[in-house]
This record gives sequence, C-alpha cells and structure tokens, in this order.
Amino acid sequence: MHRLSVSDIISNIESGKVFEAVSEDYSFTLKIEEYVPYVCGAVHDGHQFRKALWDNCLHTEYERWYEEDPCTKQMVHNFPIVIAGCDSRFEYDLNRPPETAIFETAWGKQLWKDVLPETEKQHSLYKHANFYKVVNALMAKLESNFHNVIVFDMHSYNWKRWDREVPVWNLGTSNVDNDRFGSLIESWRSKLEAMQLPNGIKSTSKINDTFQGNGYFLKYITQNFRNTLVLATEISKIYCDELSGVIYPEVVKSVENQLKDLIPLQVDEFQKNT
Repeated sequence: MHRLSVSDIISNIESGKVFEAVSEDYSFTLKIEEYVPYVCGAVHDGHQFRKALWDNCLHTEYERWYEEDPCTKQMVHNFPIVIAGCDSRFEYDLNRPPETAIFETAWGKQLWKDVLPETEKQHSLYKHANFYKVVNALMAKLESNFHNVIVFDMHSYNWKRWDREVPVWNLGTSNVDNDRFGSLIESWRSKLEAMQLPNGIKSTSKINDTFQGNGYFLKYITQNFRNTLVLATEISKIYCDELSGVIYPEVVKSVENQLKDLIPLQVDEFQKNT
C-alpha cells in the first residue's frame, strides 16, 4: 500500500491504474486490483481520532467504538475495489453531508466540552471533501467503463438498543430507484437471508425495517451517477458484544466468506438485468 495525495489517487483512477493507497493524511484507503463494475464501501469502519481532539471530547473511546461500524471493511476486503474510512465518525461523518458532518451532540450526549474551534472543523471538513472527490472520480471512471455499476455500502448497527426483534440484515432503499431496481434489491435481501451463520444465529433480512438508507454516501452517488445502484447493507452487531467491545472473529469470518460468493452472484444478476 502506498501513501498518496488525493490528486495522485485521482490521477491513477483516471488513467486506469491498479493500486492500493492510503490518503496522504491517513483518512481513508482505496484498493483497486482490477476495474470491475462494482465497489465495496465501508465509510464507518474507521476508529482513528485526532489527538488534538482528545481533551475536548466528552465521549469515551468505547462510546465512539459503539457507534462505529467495526469489521465492515474486513467483511468485504477481498473484493477488487474497496474504499473505506479510517477516521472515526465522531471527528466527521462521511455518511452525512458537509453541513452536518461534524457532530455537536452524538446519540443524545454533548460531544465537546468547549465549542470546537473553526480551524478544527475545517481540518475535518477538508478530509470529508477529499474523500468525495475520490468517490466522484472513481464512480465516473466505472460508469464510463461499464455504464451500469453497483455499490455495496456496508454498515452495522446496534441491535440491543431496540426494544423489539430486529433483522440481522437491513437494506435501506428509500433513496434509490425502486421501480427500476426493486427486483434486484429483493434478490439481494433473499441472498443475505439464506446465509448460514455460526453460534445458532438465524440470518433474518428485511428492507427498510430499522434504517431506510438515508446516508450521504448513498445519496451522493445516486444523485450524481444515474446508472449506479447503491445497496445500503446493514448487519446488526451479532458479530460482537456491543456492551463489552469483544469481537466474535468466527462470525466475522463466516460473513466474509459467504459474501465472497454472494456479492459476485449479485453483480452478475445486476449486469444481466440492467
């Protein structure tokens, strides 16, 4: 993996190079092993938190981890094109538009002891903007090469905070073209439901049950690239203990191994039906 400037990353994409890079400021990674008509994204995988913000932050490291999406990059890291955030969403949230990407409160609790200085906000928003410059270049290249593109937008959520039964998998589809892609969405839902998970976990799967797919990553791509379907795919945190922070590696690995089969099947189906 090389450390590259955003301009070099974009230049590599535009010239069709294969490469693996971390951004110059270590805020995101991008791997392109081959130019293919699909992307795996894990925008909330990151846990880094700038040291300049530590003393001013009222949330503990555990509280930040609890709201992040650990292991979502690992679940898809074998695929040819993977883009993932390295920074915690508590610094800036890549799944929110720039105007709301920096939290003042987070999940009902004030985030900062003192108002965040404008210089710190701009530092973070610069990283947010750079990420989307790269997303734009990547999606433009792929639509140019393949016309129809599919993005697997991987997330996780805390199931224990719900006071009802919730699905292991949730697809958020309220901001994609359901008339055009409805059958493909249902096909993806059924594939996820058929997973065989360890520890007696039943792989339930629903559409717009816990979340509706209102994230900025999905919206940005959908609004700017008319021939790309973004599948906002959330797994409940059945792969860890939300309350202690312990990861269950056998569950993570099982999901990873089954997605190795299911994602290519979904891509093939997408290509045949669009």
